[in-house]
Amino acid sequence: MGKLDGYKVDLKGMTDDTVSYHWQADNDFFSAVQGPEIKHGLLDVALRVKRTSGAFKLEFQLKGEVEVTCDRCLEPMDLPIETQTTLDVVMGDDYADDGDQVTVPEREGTINVAWNIYEFAALQIPLRHVHETCEQETLSNSPSMGRTDPRWAELKKMINK
Repeated sequence: MGKLDGYKVDLKGMTDDTVSYHWQADNDFFSAVQGPEIKHGLLDVALRVKRTSGAFKLEFQLKGEVEVTCDRCLEPMDLPIETQTTLDVVMGDDYADDGDQVTVPEREGTINVAWNIYEFAALQIPLRHVHETCEQETLSNSPSMGRTDPRWAELKKMINK
């Protein structure tokens, strides 16, 4: 049994129209997924699977924190993650993922949502992530935000005369 087998959802064996799952995506999860953006974190993951006519709607809710590297000081920083998203799944002959819809082979009838959870979390990471203290330090060292250029002070004196 693989480390991510606990994230398999049995669609074919669903007896109810709606089934709920709950997981903790922790450091072991991120290590097993081996994704490039997130190595550490703790996310509370809730999944509700709804069976509709010929398809399944997977509703994910993620909440917690992941660790990323500050773009300014290169130290680790915690980034809050909170998102809700859906994934449409249908049964077919072969596995396919076109972004909006995933096709699961009917002979298997299961989908492992570990990579989906990882991707949904990674999509919440902004392009630029900086500690609040690093951001404040950057602003206070900026010539336009902190110190006044002495040449402008001299020009102001001339104008005021």
